[in-house]
Amino acid sequence: MSVIHDLIKDVDIPQFFRVTNRMDDTHIQDIPQAVRSALKREGTLDRIRPGSKVCFTAASREIANSVVILRTFAEELKRIGCVPYIVPGMGSHGGATAQGQRDVLTHFGITEDACNCEIHSSMETAPVGFTAEGLEVRLDAFALSCDYIVPVARIKPHTDFHGPFESGIMKMLAIGLGNQYGASICHARGFDLMHVNVPAFGRVALQNAKIPFAIGLVENAYHQTRVIRAIPNECIEAEEPELLLLAKSLVPSIPFEKINVLMLEQIGKDISGDGMDPNVVGRTYSRRDRPFIDRIGVLDLSPQTGSNFHGIGNADMTTRRILEKGSFEETYPNGITSQLVEYSRIPAVMDSDKACLQACLKTCPNLGQAMKVIWLKDTLHMDAFYASASLGDEIQANPALTTDGRLYTPVFDTSDNYTGFKAV
Repeated sequence: MSVIHDLIKDVDIPQFFRVTNRMDDTHIQDIPQAVRSALKREGTLDRIRPGSKVCFTAASREIANSVVILRTFAEELKRIGCVPYIVPGMGSHGGATAQGQRDVLTHFGITEDACNCEIHSSMETAPVGFTAEGLEVRLDAFALSCDYIVPVARIKPHTDFHGPFESGIMKMLAIGLGNQYGASICHARGFDLMHVNVPAFGRVALQNAKIPFAIGLVENAYHQTRVIRAIPNECIEAEEPELLLLAKSLVPSIPFEKINVLMLEQIGKDISGDGMDPNVVGRTYSRRDRPFIDRIGVLDLSPQTGSNFHGIGNADMTTRRILEKGSFEETYPNGITSQLVEYSRIPAVMDSDKACLQACLKTCPNLGQAMKVIWLKDTLHMDAFYASASLGDEIQANPALTTDGRLYTPVFDTSDNYTGFKAV
């Protein structure tokens, strides 16, 4: 790639401030006690008959305190004489295979030993009814064979559609528990109607499956558990939208109106359904919003995402490392099922991290002016990041942002791959 190297070799890399971003850090201190307290609500655990088989869901996201939450719920079910089971609630993720979905849970530490209950993973589904539009609603067959199903879901803004119900309990019922087949039916009419289909599918499940209650989770901007709420079946439609509004108010953001380059050290399904959260970067397959970013560079995949590179299509530049780690079999089933193959498109590929950064800078408009660059670990961790010195005035004007006043520069090894930042 000598020609490419010659084109970008003289691009200067800016110096950076290390920025601390103060956000609302209100969160639950005692997770097990919060779970037990939530289950004391009338119409939740008291609806479970002793001796019953109860399955509950684990998602394909890195949800804060997920192991503790699931284990405590299993303990409470055992306390009243029930047999608990965890089922993956992740639609087509994990390569749309039973073992793949079990592997996803293992990446997050969700194992039978850690949660002290059996995990049952299968792609088999069974019908539970039809929506008013005639679409069949299907749920995990093993879950339906149990006496009760309790969806456990984090409630947050979705990356690609918006409405009263986005990512959360209703989506877990409509897509997560539908496995690949059920998820594909819900996605069949495209994302323009997902805000309609998700609650429609969820209502059918709530009406026809044995779902006494659900557990809704909300996280703060630091990826800490803010809310654990057990919600009776008949209250889910009223309470989930309220929790979604809270979750939206807590979503972290890049605190600048316009930047030239965003560098992400990693993307992954554990970070966002789309690898990088479009609600943070202001970019989806079809739109661009605040913050307005000229170029996005991605260096690597997160350890938890394995070989799934879904979301790389939102970047402009990436590295050969991602292609070497990535798997089409792991990545494409999700895009095909959701009809969002755009997120799996391959951007321009550079041989090294330094070349990725320089290529992003080189292809920005107005090269030669002071480039505004943000360097993030990923879109899930927004409490600290690096910002180019050209953003100094904007940092100083924002009371939520502070620096130590020193300048830093990225360090690259002999292969021009990133190893960290050092003070100048």
